[in-house]
Amino acid sequence: MTRAETKERNRRALLDAAFHVVSRDGHRAKLDEITERAGLTTGAVYSLFGSKSGLLGALVTDYLQPHYEEIERAVPADADLVGAVEAFARYYRRSCDAADAVADQSLQFTLLDMALHDAEVGPRFAASVRAEEERLVALFTGRTHDGATVTRHQAQRLTTALRAVLIGLSQGVLLGLAPDADERYFADTARALVSGATVLQR
Repeated sequence: MTRAETKERNRRALLDAAFHVVSRDGHRAKLDEITERAGLTTGAVYSLFGSKSGLLGALVTDYLQPHYEEIERAVPADADLVGAVEAFARYYRRSCDAADAVADQSLQFTLLDMALHDAEVGPRFAASVRAEEERLVALFTGRTHDGATVTRHQAQRLTTALRAVLIGLSQGVLLGLAPDADERYFADTARALVSGATVLQR
């Protein structure tokens, strides 16, 4: 095994171990237990991630990246803004029915809990989320809407609003608070945001 392959194997082992321990213990997760589970030392964490907060920031990215890749595949490249937003919203609703939806939601709450309780983790968490959200901004930028082309600034404002609304709706579905919120409801809600002049103002 090459040095690069060993490094990647150790990186993956630490991320998988962190996922398990953090999912169970939240902000009380101990670095010693993470490294023991990975079969490595704390030195490996500092070598690969710089710190415990660096490992947790990488965990957020590792968790979010496949999610955003699926979104990119779900949104047609040739759709106008309304079509893109509707496809995005429908994807969000379908994800509520996935077998691991409850576990995913639980991990999201756990990561947020950690970000709120650990002054070092919070900024890393926010930076990881922002980095992945840039993919959504890029996904909406340049699409046509009402005879104009969506700017990056408009796409950023829209992304912030869409993510907040769709996360809230998804939580409602999983908690049984939004029993009638089907794909159409999600799509209609997202489309209403697009039509809001304040969200898309220049």
